[in-house]
Order: sequence, then C-alpha cells, then structure tokens
Amino acid sequence: MSNLTTTTGSNTTVSSGGLPSRRNTELAMLVFAVLIPVFAYANVGLAINDKLPSGMLGYGFGMVLLAGVGHLVVRRYAPYADPLLLPLATLLNGLGLVLIWRLDQSERLHQRAENLFGAFTPDAPKQLLYSAIGLALFVAILLFLKDHRVLQRYTYISMAVGLVLLVLPVFFKPVNGARIWVSIGPINLQPGEFVKIIIAIFFAGYLMVKRDALALASRRFMGLYLPRGRDLGPILVIWGLSLMILVFETDLGTSLLFFGLFVIMLYVATERTSWIVFGLLLSAGGASLVATFEPHVQDRVQAWLHPFSEEVIQATGSDQIAQALWAFGSGGVLGTGWGQGNSDLIGFAANSDFILATVGEELGLTGMMAVLLLYGLIVERGVRTALAARDPFGKLLAVGLSGAFGLQVFVVAGGVMGLIPLTGMTMPFLASGGSSVIANWALIGILLRISDTARRPAPAPAPSPDAEMTQVVRP
Repeated sequence: MSNLTTTTGSNTTVSSGGLPSRRNTELAMLVFAVLIPVFAYANVGLAINDKLPSGMLGYGFGMVLLAGVGHLVVRRYAPYADPLLLPLATLLNGLGLVLIWRLDQSERLHQRAENLFGAFTPDAPKQLLYSAIGLALFVAILLFLKDHRVLQRYTYISMAVGLVLLVLPVFFKPVNGARIWVSIGPINLQPGEFVKIIIAIFFAGYLMVKRDALALASRRFMGLYLPRGRDLGPILVIWGLSLMILVFETDLGTSLLFFGLFVIMLYVATERTSWIVFGLLLSAGGASLVATFEPHVQDRVQAWLHPFSEEVIQATGSDQIAQALWAFGSGGVLGTGWGQGNSDLIGFAANSDFILATVGEELGLTGMMAVLLLYGLIVERGVRTALAARDPFGKLLAVGLSGAFGLQVFVVAGGVMGLIPLTGMTMPFLASGGSSVIANWALIGILLRISDTARRPAPAPAPSPDAEMTQVVRP
C-alpha cells in the first residue's frame, strides 16, 4: 500500500489527504463550553433557592442544541477553520445567559420594575432567543459566504450602508441621553453593533488599494515618519465623522470604536507608527473639544472623575459607577459565589452595560481574569487568522474584526472599572441585548470563514511527465 507525499513551498511536507481539520478538538472544547455554564446555572439555583433550577434541563438542552448545530455546520462547510473560536464564543454566550438569569431572580429588580412599569419581564428567555438568531446568522454566513474575498466587491457599498446605519439613530428618541437605538414597533436595534463589521469590510477594501500611498513619508521628525499632507485626508475625514457621531448622537462608545478601528487597520496596513500617534492626538483632542459643550459627555466625565461624590450623583441622577466599584471591592479575589452578590443595586443596567460588575463580585478577581482571558483568546485567534491569511484583504479584514472586538471589550471593561469614562456599549456575548449577541455571532462566522480559507491546504499541482514524484512504499 502506498502513500503519496508532496512538498509545499515551505519546509513542511503534508500528505495528499491535507492538513488535520481539528474538528474533534473543537468538539471536545464544546463539551466543556456547555458543561461550565450548566454547572454555573445549577450553582445559582442552589445559592438562591436551595434547589436546582426547574429549567436546568431545558437550558442544558438549548446549549447542547446551539453548540451542536454550530459544530456540525463548521465541520461540514468550514472543516479547516480555527478550532477554538466557536467554543470560546459558546462559553461566553452560555455564561452571559447564566448571569442574566441570575439577575432576573433579584427581588430588588422585581419590585423596582413593578413600581415603574407595573410588571417585571425577565430578560433571560429573550436573550436565549437572540442567541439562537445570532447562531442562525452565523450558520447563514458559513453556508452562503463561500469565499471571504467576495466581500471586497462591496467595499464602497459597505461604506454607504455603514454611514446610513450610523446616521439612522439621529431620527429616533434618545435613550439614557444617547441616540444609539432604532425603535420600530416592538423591535429595538442598536445599529452600531453591526456597523463595526460593515465598516471593517470597507476599511479592509480601501486600505488594500491605498496602503502603498498611505505608507509613503515625506519627512522624519523626532524619530517618527510624518505622512504627507494630502495623505492625512482619510484619517481627518474619519476623525470628523467620529466627532459628528459624538455630537449628534452623544454616543461615546461608537465614536471611539469607529475611529479606533480605522487607526488600528491603518497602522497594520502601512506599518507606520506615526499614524498611531496622529490617531491618539486627534482622538484626545476631539474628545476634549466635545466635552466642553456637550452636557451628556460632561456628565460621563464627571461621573468617571468623581464616582462617589454626592453632588455628582445628584447632578447625573445615577450612582451606577459607584455601585459597580463597590461590587468589585466586595468580590475580592475569589468572589462571593454564584448568586450571592448584590450587583442588582446597580439597577436595570446591571445585566447590560454593567454585567462585568456581577462577574467581579460573584467570581472575584480570579473570575474576572478568566473572563478577560477568554476575550483575549478570541482576539489572539483572530490575529493568528490574519497572519495565516494568504490574501491582503483577508489579512486586513481579520485584523479589523479582531481589533473591533478587542477595542469594544476594552472600552466596556474600562468604563465599568473606572479606567475611562463610561461609553454605553455592551460586553460581547455576556451582556443582555439582541443587537450585540447577533452581531458578534456574525463576526465569529466571518473570522471562521477567513480561517478556513487560510488553513485549507493548497490543491496539489497536476502531475506532469517531467515532474518527479516522491513515492513512499510501505508493506
């Protein structure tokens, strides 16, 4: 029996059957990604009611179904994709469902909702539905997006769609001082969550064509290569758009994400440190300028600088940041335990903007580091995918999506922990919100498609009479 081998362009020799797909590794990781949230769900029930939750079997079945469908689709339509992205997203999504359900059990939130709205509506069932919709979009991307390079054709169309989605919330009523929602009947959408994907597609297509011109430097100043004046145009336009978002929608989070994503991708495309310097200077200058006349941004800054000040709390009408910091302090190193914290004192935003406060209190510093490590692994696998991609568009798109994901985690975690002003964005997969979980499942789907293309073995060259073939004969 013979086994043919071929030599690739590198020093690696692979069999004619191709590289291992690592789908069994993914399946093993998915088992842990399902068992850990189910175990946490049981712990919350025991801590609150001294018995296992009545919906534990249903929750476990739902998690198995979501993970199983995702795995089968990846195994069939993206067999060479990264084996860790799907388990990591599943684990974070499962933990988010547990955290939201835990806050749904709070008597304080029940009473507050009954006083304000007349009845309390749990968020966990809706979040499970949103997760299923997100996974359906994830499946659709893998089924219909056969090659990520097709997205390059829609470079300028994606720019137009992204700008429309960014402007759309201006025509709707603000929520908590920010115009970030589009409400049509019972449907509430946060377009900014989808814009980060659409704009990343535009940036990748644009920078792939213009990167050589943007990489040129006219002079050297203080160790930095300064770009030519006419090459500053793109970053100035993006800076102006981000300021407009901040002014008209008072949406600090989307503004930071939009501008930061462009600077990250611009640096990767040109390898010029000067772009990072210009980006940081423009970002700081623009934020300082808007903060001088925009009351909502001023309130956010004051609440960040003086979170425990009674005067600031009365002026802003909220002590959420102070309650979040107290929750972190109460958690200590190991936490109070599942279901035994008081982060519900934050209010209705405890399961959305401030979901990390529950993690910090009930799982402690150890749990916080574990959750942030999971996010870091998703970003790392995305960057690894970018390094493995064979085409410039795929490299830039993978970096852009990974950078947008990591930047969102930073601005949300930084705002809740008091490192930067609160932005109003939600933690990917963990926080309650349909737009967030659906958009992030789509992001994972695109990364898996790029990864599958990057790791898929190149087709073997057709044999020719003059070519030599190494044949290993085994008895």
